[in-house]
Amino acid sequence: MKKSILLLVLTLAALSSCKENSKSTPDTVDTKTLDSVKNIENKKQAALNKAIYTKYEYRDSKGASVTIENSLPKGGSRYTDPNGKEYIYVLFWTRINNQTANPLELKMDFPVDSYEIPALPDQYFKILLPPNEMTYEKIPLFNYGFKDLNSFLDKNIHKSSSLKRTINPKQSSSFYVVLLCVTKGAHGTLRTGLSLKGQNLFYTINDREIHCGNINLKDLILQK
Repeated sequence: MKKSILLLVLTLAALSSCKENSKSTPDTVDTKTLDSVKNIENKKQAALNKAIYTKYEYRDSKGASVTIENSLPKGGSRYTDPNGKEYIYVLFWTRINNQTANPLELKMDFPVDSYEIPALPDQYFKILLPPNEMTYEKIPLFNYGFKDLNSFLDKNIHKSSSLKRTINPKQSSSFYVVLLCVTKGAHGTLRTGLSLKGQNLFYTINDREIHCGNINLKDLILQK
């Protein structure tokens, strides 16, 4: 009888131990999963930091922010239009993060005309705004992952360019900017960036500042 009771106690103890072990496994897996997710996010952030040229943060009276990140260039390759004329193109991207409580309405427009850049004498650049969405995963890729660029340029090289986006609260949106050098012998360093003054948007190419649009949010002040 005593042996039977002892055997029952040992059996129950073994079953209890198995249940505890089975409960601990998901916790171990969850920890590993979280570590893996953190590593992926850290790598994304590292790649993002290397690609960013400028970052501007604007805050309203309640402390809510809008940030604008502008990339370094990629490209510098040749493009030949349907008429056989050659150009040099360079790609950039801009990311806008809306941490306010209101949707951000973004409107940008560039004319069909080209712009002269004082820092690059005798060179003229046309600005095009593709509708494609830029994402973090595309940062390491050729041309920042922009596909069918030649097709886009063929259709839009002789048109004005515009972009409209609604960026909801606590969300962000990224878009490409294509610079096309319309003169021969393109050379020199190009740096660009979108910035905000009041509700007006300005796009700067080296030392040339171009008013290009506006947003609906008010009272945003640049943080230094």
